Amino acid sequence: MDDENPIATIPDDPEARLVRAAELVAGHPWVARAEPAPGGRLRVTPDPAAISATPTPGPLLREHLEHWAEVYDWVYGTGEGRHADDLDLSGWRDSVTGAPLPREHMREWIDRTVELVLESNPRTVLEAGCGTGLLAHRLHGSLEGYVGTDVADIAVDRLSAAGLPRTGFVRAAAHEVDSPTVRRVTDAVLGPGVRPDCVVLNSVTQCFPNLDYLAAVVRGALAVVADGGTVVLGDIRHSALVERHFTELERTRDPQAPLEGIAERVRVAIAEDEELSFAPEAVREIVAASGRAVRISTRARTMAAATELTRYRYDLVLHIGDRAGPPVEYIPWSGPELLSEKARTAHAGAPVVVHGIPNGLVDETPDTPTPYALRAALAGIDAAVLVDGGDPRLLAVAVPASAAPAAQRVAAPAPGPAAGEPFPAFLRRRLAELLRDHLRRVAPGLPLPPLDLAGRPSREAV
Repeated sequence: MDDENPIATIPDDPEARLVRAAELVAGHPWVARAEPAPGGRLRVTPDPAAISATPTPGPLLREHLEHWAEVYDWVYGTGEGRHADDLDLSGWRDSVTGAPLPREHMREWIDRTVELVLESNPRTVLEAGCGTGLLAHRLHGSLEGYVGTDVADIAVDRLSAAGLPRTGFVRAAAHEVDSPTVRRVTDAVLGPGVRPDCVVLNSVTQCFPNLDYLAAVVRGALAVVADGGTVVLGDIRHSALVERHFTELERTRDPQAPLEGIAERVRVAIAEDEELSFAPEAVREIVAASGRAVRISTRARTMAAATELTRYRYDLVLHIGDRAGPPVEYIPWSGPELLSEKARTAHAGAPVVVHGIPNGLVDETPDTPTPYALRAALAGIDAAVLVDGGDPRLLAVAVPASAAPAAQRVAAPAPGPAAGEPFPAFLRRRLAELLRDHLRRVAPGLPLPPLDLAGRPSREAV
């Protein structure tokens, strides 16, 4: 590459300039290959090491993660949603209005998550992405030890200063749960070499760049959790419902817009979506390759209010260990009477899974039950309300709750992608910035052609 007199190397012919741009762009350390493409475009293959998730995040993937760390440091620093030390709701806003989500709705959101974590009776918990401590403040009193990690310095500093008994907090990213830095804190709080009974990642996966990074985080969680324990992935955006969610947003913002206009806005919104979404199938594939026996249950969000936190999100519980239980009786839904009858007699016989229940948060026809209505109907019964692991338009009920993994997928997979990954769009924008600056340094006056990304900047949808 001729860097001494770069202006002299810029040809007049457009095709020759494209070839020259490709040669110069290929010299960037984060580019594996660059070549001319039809239409005056440049096809760029990123260096795999720059975008990898393992063994440690490459520099471009790390930039995506650091962006979110900066966002949350700023959000928590404003304290705009800080009602009390144990109720800091900074950042929790309605996607349509931008207004803070109702406080009582968020209290119920917290309560349901705490119940889910404590369902397996853990003695020790490691939470990756503990944020402002919404769970930490409520969990530590029921545990022998709790450790929280977060990428936001202000969150870690505040929680460390709170002096909660039997707790420890450390700055670390989600993929670092098995790192020496985190192990030093878990050894100090839980005991030397003690593994946590439960690893929690609640409302953090939306900040992940892609499925490769999700896989690295899940593998790390499975590596540290104790035998017989659980990994709770909470508040997950369901990829099969993203189009429905964005359609609702656009219709609410502009009720008079024609259907064609709404559809185009939704298409653009999905292409530019900055948060990760995925279906349970993505995690099943990750778990299958983990080497540990893991059973999965797919939980519905059962809060009373129908917001985006209930309509379009779900929880996953990974149960570590292969526990053979009694045979499960599978019964297709035929109405509330069936549920009431079977649920109340299930403890006397085989576990029951009632499946194929229309999800009233998605199918809003009269008398269609919502997850909250099912939970209310099962009050006082050891039961779990589930999202069908294949189709989020359907619900299921497991009685007792321990039978939930047996119902992980009854229906065929719903139409729609198994994942929506924000990293390709981020990578395209960031590479354009980097390569434009690179050309300005090595060949002032040579413009950067429009970019096409080649290779596999992000894993294909499962």
